Amino acid sequence: MMTNLFSSFDPLSSISNLPLNWISTMLGLMFIPYLFWAMPSRASLMWSSLMMTLHKEFKILLGPTNLGGTLIFNSLFSLIMFNNFLGLMPYIFTSTSHLAMTLSLALPLWLTSMIFGWINHTKHMFAHLVPAGTPGPLTPLMVLIETVSNVIRPGTLAIRLAANMIAGHLLLTLLGNTGSNLSKTLLSFLLLSQILLLILESAVAIIQSYVFAALTTLYTSEVN
Repeated sequence: MMTNLFSSFDPLSSISNLPLNWISTMLGLMFIPYLFWAMPSRASLMWSSLMMTLHKEFKILLGPTNLGGTLIFNSLFSLIMFNNFLGLMPYIFTSTSHLAMTLSLALPLWLTSMIFGWINHTKHMFAHLVPAGTPGPLTPLMVLIETVSNVIRPGTLAIRLAANMIAGHLLLTLLGNTGSNLSKTLLSFLLLSQILLLILESAVAIIQSYVFAALTTLYTSEVN
């Protein structure tokens, strides 16, 4: 029995104080090699089509000189989406619902792009702090606002992903805990609502992984 509402998100399974639930982060790698050696199937063709679509979109954001960068963001999308979907399965830990996971993805990517931009494109980075057409008296205020909005970017990326994963799982948990106290008629409505919520969570798993990868790509493209 859960001691509190958020205990379903805690890494409780451990051996010698090693949290085994975090191993679920790497379970997605078990599904990837299948696409490289198996006969072409509908699933592999659909996945290849999705990756090519993302590659074309990220290529537009990054520009023609940074085509290799699309591989990083395609991989980022794949990792987050696999973990989001694995979290919908029973007894599998949802790693993307923790800031330790989401911030570990957002912070290094943002920090490396900032360091690269300030070292190699210093004037360009300073120009980003003052939007075009800003009146002279408002320049110090705009620099402060743009600096704060730039600094909180990795936090907003991490919190957005974690909050969306937690919200759906909490709703499923709250509704599921009421099942033992309902009549058969209400239980059928509960099962239907749980199925609809699970479909919604599957869509959220894809959308949030795309939003995370697309925003990270957009932030990186501003450095060039």
